[in-house]
Amino acid sequence: MVVKDDEGSTVEPRMRDDAPTIRVSAGSGAGRTQLSAFDAALRGAGVADFNLIRLSSVIPPGSEVREVAFTDQLVGRHGDRLYCVYAAAHAELPYHEGWAGIAWALRDDGSGAGLFVEHDGPSRDQVDRDLTASLEDLVAGRSGGYTEAGRVFASVMCEREPVCAVVVASYVAQGWSAS
Repeated sequence: MVVKDDEGSTVEPRMRDDAPTIRVSAGSGAGRTQLSAFDAALRGAGVADFNLIRLSSVIPPGSEVREVAFTDQLVGRHGDRLYCVYAAAHAELPYHEGWAGIAWALRDDGSGAGLFVEHDGPSRDQVDRDLTASLEDLVAGRSGGYTEAGRVFASVMCEREPVCAVVVASYVAQGWSAS
């Protein structure tokens, strides 16, 4: 594989031993409050027992992004840190919907590097448009080519109590050290 740096010189691709397999899952849930609905949605996505640490959406070189079921999300101990990108949508009024989505693009150089974008809103169309616009803007601001590689959506409709839909891209779970 031929990889060019920002100046156009040929370089060897750097595949990192510590690059994550990023797992993307979706979930939805209801509860008596927005917070408990969010927790139910995290359970549906397979990540409820983690402390979420939100990342800014850059995919490291050497990564692999995979859509997974909640049962195939990262495993850890109760309370571990989970470094992730996520979108969460809430609805509290009967017959209102919440939509969450994540899209990603990977560099064309085969390095595995890329970008995530995440949005939420009241309809799939709006979230889809926002994902497209953000991904186009982020890619336009960087050198090199990128190709969209995937999109995951979650949705939920409020019947009586608050609801939440989430999509989570999990990078790594990490315990707490005593130091």
